[in-house]
Amino acid sequence: MGNNYIFSLTPTFTQGLVLGQLSILVLLTLVLKYLFFIPPEGETETVPFHPLSKSGASWHQDVEENNDTDSAPENESAHWFNILARQVVEVYRAKLQNNLTGYEGIEVARRKIEDQANELRPRGFLARLSAPKLTNARVVNDNDGDTAPTIEFDMSYIDTISVSLSTSYLFNYPMSSFARLPVSLTISLSLFESKVTLVPPSPASAAPVLTISLPQDFTLNLKTTSLMGSRAMLRDVPKLHELIECQVRKVLALRGTWKVVLPGVGNLATAQHEVEKEQAAFNEQD
Repeated sequence: MGNNYIFSLTPTFTQGLVLGQLSILVLLTLVLKYLFFIPPEGETETVPFHPLSKSGASWHQDVEENNDTDSAPENESAHWFNILARQVVEVYRAKLQNNLTGYEGIEVARRKIEDQANELRPRGFLARLSAPKLTNARVVNDNDGDTAPTIEFDMSYIDTISVSLSTSYLFNYPMSSFARLPVSLTISLSLFESKVTLVPPSPASAAPVLTISLPQDFTLNLKTTSLMGSRAMLRDVPKLHELIECQVRKVLALRGTWKVVLPGVGNLATAQHEVEKEQAAFNEQD
């Protein structure tokens, strides 16, 4: 009759193995449930996580002293800025004169300036302790042909910009709203270095734009701190930090080109149409 029972006081090897596995699963579930997760409807107060940020004046002074010691080319030429300013002035002159020349074009531009002079308002800006450092400016394509010249320079940016957020990851397995995993993140910028390319606007374009682009081989150093869990917390998970930095690099690589429409000589709809035409022509070449 003892063989008809599933479990007995003297279990067999198979029954003992099954009991051991079940006890391990129950123990693991209890540890995850009551140490790392919090109830989905429970209102528990979590301690805010505020990492130390180096925002003092002494830290900025040390950064400036390090930047001053960097080797920079002497007697750097401003020829690239002259070319950029000349192209912008030519675009404004052509649009203000309605592509007319001589006295007739000057008179048209004068009337437009008089009509809009009272509507112009200066725009202020917010000064920061740190700013991008631009060095080694050069003109890549300087000719008098139809192709617009291209200006390149090196940019280095060091600042204490940081983004902090707190959220929860909801687990719906093995049942709906099984548990929530609290996550706190702080992402700080340490260093950003890249080559910046400027393409001046063309006077012959229907919507003149200034094109600013970044290559994909930029240098990005991020400092990420993280806390995961409720009572037992996991601090600074390396895999999570790698995932965040990879996503930031991907966004900068995909959206590393900006086109600035010159105010008063074009509109956004026309500029978007021109960009779509350029993208279609580029796809046809590929």
